[in-house]
Amino acid sequence: MASVFWRWWTAGTTSAVGSAVGAVALPLTALTVLDASAFEMGVIAAASYVAWIVIGLPAGVIVQRLPMRRLQIGADLARAAAVTSIPLAWWTGHLTVVQLVVVALVISFANVVFDVANSTFLPAIVSKEQLQSRNSLTSGTHATTQLGGPSVGGLVVQILGAVPTLLVDAVSYLVSALLLRTLPERRTEAPDRWPPVRAMIREGWRFVVRHPVMGPCMWAATAANVVCGAQHALYALYLVRELHAEPGLVGILLAADGVGSLIGAALTNRITARLGTARALIAAGFVAVAGALVVPIGAGWQGFVAFAVGNIVFSIGVVVLSVVTRTYRQIASPPDLLPRVMATVRFVSWGAIPIGGLVAGALAGVLSGRVTLFLFVAAAVCIPLVLLASPVRHLRDLTDHQPEQELVTVR
Repeated sequence: MASVFWRWWTAGTTSAVGSAVGAVALPLTALTVLDASAFEMGVIAAASYVAWIVIGLPAGVIVQRLPMRRLQIGADLARAAAVTSIPLAWWTGHLTVVQLVVVALVISFANVVFDVANSTFLPAIVSKEQLQSRNSLTSGTHATTQLGGPSVGGLVVQILGAVPTLLVDAVSYLVSALLLRTLPERRTEAPDRWPPVRAMIREGWRFVVRHPVMGPCMWAATAANVVCGAQHALYALYLVRELHAEPGLVGILLAADGVGSLIGAALTNRITARLGTARALIAAGFVAVAGALVVPIGAGWQGFVAFAVGNIVFSIGVVVLSVVTRTYRQIASPPDLLPRVMATVRFVSWGAIPIGGLVAGALAGVLSGRVTLFLFVAAAVCIPLVLLASPVRHLRDLTDHQPEQELVTVR
């Protein structure tokens, strides 16, 4: 099982490195090549996550019914083809903002299937005792790619240009697909006849939203992702047009998110051991609020420092929230419901990202990126408030919640 885990980890890491580079190159393509407006930047950011709203719930059923590895390989190939289309259109003089939106949509839909399958596969190859440490490792690895990827991406963009840099992202998806081919297919007993899709979706939905602990954790994550959506839409715009940062510096500043994520992933086990997972969640919520508040402060070099520090602090809080709640879902969910539980949570929480991006883009066009980022601090405040208003506030650890208190699954 150990070798399977490391091959799985390598495939995800390779893809994440390319995606981190692409996360810098795509918005810079829109800004520097196509002179995109604030609203257009918001639309591109929203398109990158809107698939969670469209197929987030059915994705759990799709992953449960179809061969998981083949789905992920297909998703990798679709993403590679979509990203490659941007340099091709640019070289022929036909690149438009509409195409960037379409590419973001294709990547978004492929990401949904890929991510639900990935989060479902992990509990099958590691023990329950290892889940939190493996989730922390995964988050830490993701943080490392976020740390190095944007910096490298910004430098490569400055040397080669934004569009050619996207080819790095495309290659990473191809390498990931090749590695995934070496993994075993999931072996599960399929029933003679599957229940209707709507019934399966409804079963997963009711289990999550009626769960006294899992439900509030989902809504807290949703509040965090509304803020993340606004940040994804506005960060490049804010840095380039309001703080006047060069592309290389943009990459370095965006890498602060990776620094915070890496710190959060490294400290999660220590924090939860000292405070307990439930108390750690509430503390992480307040940390995220503080970070969101600092990000848009200042101008010039002071603005750059505030952006980096605030980004780091916000990311620490969000990563602790993510690792702890994801591990709890993987432990507390019945195995046959896990794909649908993961899909339900991501449908709601990740579906909030495009909403945050669209609203932020619209507001920034009227106000400014700075003012809009300040306004979204109100959404960040909801993270700890939702947890404090739930049974989580009475627990030391999320697993202290007694199983007999859980509502049975409604079929």
